[in-house]
Amino acid sequence: MTADFVLTTTSFLAQAADATNGQQAPAWVQFVPFIFIIAIFYFVLIRPQMKAKKEQEILIASAKTGDKVITSGGLVGVISNVKDKTVIVKVGDVKLEVLKTHLTSITKPENASSES
Repeated sequence: MTADFVLTTTSFLAQAADATNGQQAPAWVQFVPFIFIIAIFYFVLIRPQMKAKKEQEILIASAKTGDKVITSGGLVGVISNVKDKTVIVKVGDVKLEVLKTHLTSITKPENASSES
């Protein structure tokens, strides 16, 4: 019985292969899944990363003296001087030179006149 099953299955598969040899899909159809995968990678990984990088560049460009900042290391301080690639951050009584690329958050100072 198993020999009949194997023989029948083999002949069925051979007939199915003969039937599909005459009607093959165009070659470009094989690339459609790859195009979808690339599109998914673009919208899930690449585009959000580019958006975050652009926001970081805007954040760095807006750094001014007197702004309260948080660095990627967790330091919280006030900018006392801005240079080309670095800022001087005053943390308590200590002044630290920090790369602008390590600034993660900038808060503009509140005006003393608005409190009155």
